[in-house]
Amino acid sequence: MASFSLDDIRAAAERKYGSTDITLGEDTVRLLNPLRLPKARRDALLSLQEQMSADDADQAALLSDAIRTIAESEKAAEKLLEAVGGDLAVLAEIFGHYGESTQAGEASASQD
Repeated sequence: MASFSLDDIRAAAERKYGSTDITLGEDTVRLLNPLRLPKARRDALLSLQEQMSADDADQAALLSDAIRTIAESEKAAEKLLEAVGGDLAVLAEIFGHYGESTQAGEASASQD
């Protein structure tokens, strides 16, 4: 019979569903995996993703709002957004890395 501690399960969840960390000088901004977000923030993220497909969507504003939704704290989000300065290419790159890291557990499991 297999036996696991809650700490073992938490460590496994962190390995599989951990954050995407972005270093800003001395600080690190943690972008949380959607599965680690409270339901209200997951719902907000889903709504933002749906809005991004609209023809007249302000991508920079929506990506900035998404960062505010997935960042570990409001202060961290604002620090990252200030450093990015509204650069859409940088925002898109951040979300490219975020998307890859949040899919990593699923991708490795489906390759079998």
